[in-house]
Parts: sequence; C-alpha cells; structure tokens
Amino acid sequence: MTARFAAIRVIAVLSVLLGVNYVAWRWLESVNWSAWWIAVPLVVAETYSLIDTFLFCLTMWRAKERPAPVSPPQGTVDVFITTYDEPIELVMTTARAARGIAYPHTTWILDDGARPELERAAREADIGYLTRSDDWTGKPRHAKAGNLNSALFETDGEFLLILDADQIPDPLILHRTLGYFADDPEVAVVQTPQWFVNVDEADPLGSQAPLFYGPIQQGKDGWNAAFFCGSNAVLRRDALMQLGIIGYVREVTDTAARALRTSETLIEKEMRSASDPELRRELFALHVAIGRGRRDLAGGAPVREVADAVLAAVHNASVILVAKDLAGIRADLAELGSLPIAHDAQLDAIVVDEVGLTALADSDLSPINALDAVRALLDALRLDRGDEAQPILPLATISVTEDMATAMQLHSLGWRSVYHHEILAKGLAPEDLRTMLTQRLRWAQGTLQVMLRDNPLAKRGLSIGQRLMYFATMWSYLSGFAAVVYLTAPVVYLVFGVLPVTAWSVDFFVRFLPYFLVNQVLFLVVAKGLRTWRGQQYSLALFPVWIRACWSAFANVVLHRPLTFAVTRKDGRDPRGVPWREIWPQLTAMVVLGIALVIGVTRVIIGTGDGTGTLVNTVWVLYDLVVLSVIIQAARYRGPARTLEEENHGSQN
Repeated sequence: MTARFAAIRVIAVLSVLLGVNYVAWRWLESVNWSAWWIAVPLVVAETYSLIDTFLFCLTMWRAKERPAPVSPPQGTVDVFITTYDEPIELVMTTARAARGIAYPHTTWILDDGARPELERAAREADIGYLTRSDDWTGKPRHAKAGNLNSALFETDGEFLLILDADQIPDPLILHRTLGYFADDPEVAVVQTPQWFVNVDEADPLGSQAPLFYGPIQQGKDGWNAAFFCGSNAVLRRDALMQLGIIGYVREVTDTAARALRTSETLIEKEMRSASDPELRRELFALHVAIGRGRRDLAGGAPVREVADAVLAAVHNASVILVAKDLAGIRADLAELGSLPIAHDAQLDAIVVDEVGLTALADSDLSPINALDAVRALLDALRLDRGDEAQPILPLATISVTEDMATAMQLHSLGWRSVYHHEILAKGLAPEDLRTMLTQRLRWAQGTLQVMLRDNPLAKRGLSIGQRLMYFATMWSYLSGFAAVVYLTAPVVYLVFGVLPVTAWSVDFFVRFLPYFLVNQVLFLVVAKGLRTWRGQQYSLALFPVWIRACWSAFANVVLHRPLTFAVTRKDGRDPRGVPWREIWPQLTAMVVLGIALVIGVTRVIIGTGDGTGTLVNTVWVLYDLVVLSVIIQAARYRGPARTLEEENHGSQN
C-alpha cells in the first residue's frame, strides 16, 4: 500500500467518525422540534449526505492502481461502432480509425438507423455494416442494447470492443487491454476512460468527469465492481452469451410458473364447486400433480419435463371424467355456442383462441373445460420468447442505459471486471447545456431504473462490497431532494428567523466544522491534483434533473409509463439555444437566495436578526450561489475553441 492510499484510509475513517458524531448529535440534541417542518428535512438531508460520505470512503478504501497486463494480447476481436442518427462522416471517421487498430480484428458499424448512404460508405471503406433484421419489426427495440444484441448473432469474435460513434480509438487499444482476459479467464469486462477532445480548460459543462474515470472507478475496481460504461470497453463474448442464456431460461421458467399458478387456481375453483366425491378425488389428484410440478420447477427441473408431467395428469383426469360424464359433455357442447369461440367450417372444428380460453375458464361448465384450459395453458408455453425479436438477449434490457445493468448481471454470475486507467479513445462531449441536460437525465433515469427493477442490495450473487458499490452510484442520484432542503434552509432563517437547530452554539461549530473540513481534505487527497470542482458543482446544481429522473424512472417501472431514449447529439450545438424551461428552478433559486441574503443583512442592521446565525447562513448562501453559478456559465457557453486535435477528429482517414 502506498503512503497516499494509507493517508486516504486514515482520512476516510476520520471523516466517517466525525460525520457520525455530528449527525448523531443533530438527531439527539439539536433538532428544533418547534420548527419541525424545516428542522427534520434538514437533518434527514444531512443524514443522506453522511451515508453518501460513507459510501465514498468505502469506495476509496480499496482503490486499485493496476499494472499493465502480463500476458500478450490474444483471441479474435470484433469492433462494434454503435450509431443511430449521428452524421455519417463522424461515424466513418471513427470506423476508419477502428479499422486502423494494430491488433487483427474485424470492424463493424452497427447502424440502428438503417441508412443506405452509411451502408454504401462502409462498403466502400471495406468496413462491415450491420443493421437489424425484419425480426425486430413490431418488437421492443431496447435502444442501444438491442442494437448490440442483434449484432452479437451476426458475428463471432471472442472479444468485443464497443465504441460510440464519436470515440476515436488509439491504434494500440487492444494491445493494452486484451492481456487482462488471458491473465484471468474470469474477466468479462475491461473498461477504459472516456475522454473528450472538444472540452475547454474551464469545462463549463462538466464533461470530463476525472474523479469518476479515475479514483472512483479505481475504487470500485478494488471491490471487483468497476462497471461497463457503454463505450471504450472490451467484453468477453462467452460471458455475454452466458448472461443471455441464463436470462432466457429464467424468463421461460417464470412464464411456466405463472401458467402453473393459473392452472392451480382453475382446478381449485372446480374442486370447491364439485359435489361428486369421485370428481373431487380426480381434481384433487390433478391439483397435487400441478403443485408437484411447481415445486419441481422451483427446484430446477426442465420446463418441458414439468409441463409434460402435468399434461399427462390432465390427460388421465380427462379420460376418467369423460367416461363418467359423457352426458354432461354433450350438454357442455350445446352451451359452447353461446361463448366467443370460433368455428372453422372447412375443418369442422372448434378453434380456441385466448379470448375463448378465458371464457371457458370463467364459465360454470363441467370440469372438462377447466382441464382443457389447463392443457391449453401448458401447450402454449413458448420456448422462443415470442414477444421478443430474438430469444437470447445478452446485454441487459431493463434500463435505457444498458451498461451498468449488464455489468451488474455479469458480476452476479461470478465474472470479474477490470478498470484500465489509460486514455485509449477520445470522443466528443456535448457542446451546449440542452444536450448536456438530456444526457445527464438519461444516465440518471437508466441508473434508477436498475435500482427499482434489480436493486443490488437484494441481488443474489453479488458480494457485500459489490452491492454497496453499485448502490453508491444509484444513491448519488437521490441527491436532488437533499439539495432542495440545503437551498431552502438558509432562506427560511434569513427571511423568517426560523432556526432549524436549537442554537448556533459552540457545540454546533466544534462538530460541524471538523466534519466539513476533513471531507474537503479527503476530496483533495483522492483527486491528487485533478480538477473535481465542476463535478461537485453539478451534483447540487442539477437538482431538478435528478428529481425529474427519480420521478420518471418510478413512473416507468412502477406505473408502467413509457420512457423515451434520447441519443446525445454529436454534431455540434443544439440550434434551439438556452433551455430556459429546464433551468428555471436553478435561476429561481439563485434569485431567492439573493433576496434572502439582502433581507437577512437588513434584519441584522435594524436589530431584528441574530448576528451569528446570519453570518453562518450568509456563508451558506454564498456557497450555494457559487455552486449554482455554473448553470449561468453553462447557459452562456457557446462551444469550445477548436483545437488542432479536434479538427483532426473530424478529418481522419
């Protein structure tokens, strides 16, 4: 362990201890219960921040600076360049650079826009071109995940290098990363940083994310939880295919389990209404057979074997009941005419569709109809995943961002990941505030979808460390609610004189200031000279985006409302200009904070305000204004000054 990482551990422990001391004191001794409506939200927000601090400290506890892989690169490789509607020349620039990668490989453009002109350009450049087959028509497309899943079945490389349409790869990217797979056959993903050539030194849109593509990913790597970020990563095909097959088996098994539960319900209904002892005995035997099938299925028995066993029990029961109650069957046939069941005149046969099956199950006819319904349910078990374009979906489709979800699934199956901290591809970041906000919203929505659909804290197969590492990323997007409280509390005090704490006492300062200062020192030591201020600003300044992401993800997952997928534009600035409708909450907050500051100072001057409390909240307001000012800088931003490197980005051959 280096001296720096030892220092990080010492500061991390100190930060958590000071934080626990402060927040415990806040809950136990300093909450102003007479003003609970602001005091309780504030202490809850501080508790949220303490948990965030703990998760960050835990992340950095095992930060890993990896040496280069020992083994030489080996294996066949497909390079996938994903695109939907990006400019054709931009895509071809990336494709030509990918074609020039030194290690032997095959380059493919995956065009989800199915553009003939792009196909022609690819063929002329001797670059592979793939788009989706007709099988995807009318089926869920799953955005980028669907594009990649479709291409997986058209190619055969052992490893996949995935690049976004704007990410120009270094010629040695495969030489620098493939060795990890040979060093460890359990490695499924090697992720490298995302770095952008069109970002100014000031980085007003906060695109570079040096803290994440550095210390944070290295910290997660130490817990075997560095995750796939959608581009600039190499993945093992076998790992993805195993993931897809397991997902397919689980879905088919779940469908079979639902069919058996429905069958049990149908038979239980008939048992309750049956008066004949022999009839009840046969129905009970069938009920037992279905229950045994459910238990066998849960125990891992093949779906088809379970279905066949239950179908055999249905057949036996049908034979006995038909022999016993032929007259009843004739009566039932007469009554079938009143149900919505079609009759095929050419075949002289009754056609039972889903509507007819539902009607039979709900009818009060003889038990034969219930047995027919059970038989139909089990016969209808489809092993081809008919609601999807293809039965095997290797990359996760539970989120609009497939990367984190896929990595978490791979980790839960025992696969390992690697974060290789070397810039091996350079891309284009958003050049305007509107595009940046759209991008950040999509990231947050996708992450929160994963949390709601497949919470890592409850996911089987993950270690405790992996659970917490994934949860830490998801937890960070809940900060929008805490930000509202942090912006509101000083305004309430300066304008109305309402204290969220019992007093601005020495007890408060001796607990809060050490906690705050040690936290800042931790960031400085972790960053090691990296500029992380933009990231800290945007964690607060984008609070409306984080809140909107929470609500829209909840509405999608729980209320089943649609969630659209927006591709980040790569062709310069959005011509619509400043997105005033998206940033009015931040601008309003700045105005309110400024007014509150004037009112607070005025109250002290005229003798109605407390000097200590006003000073504390004045510093608080000034800090908030400095943080929020990044939105004004971003709104005024008109794109970067073009560098020679960026000009070359659009003209490489």
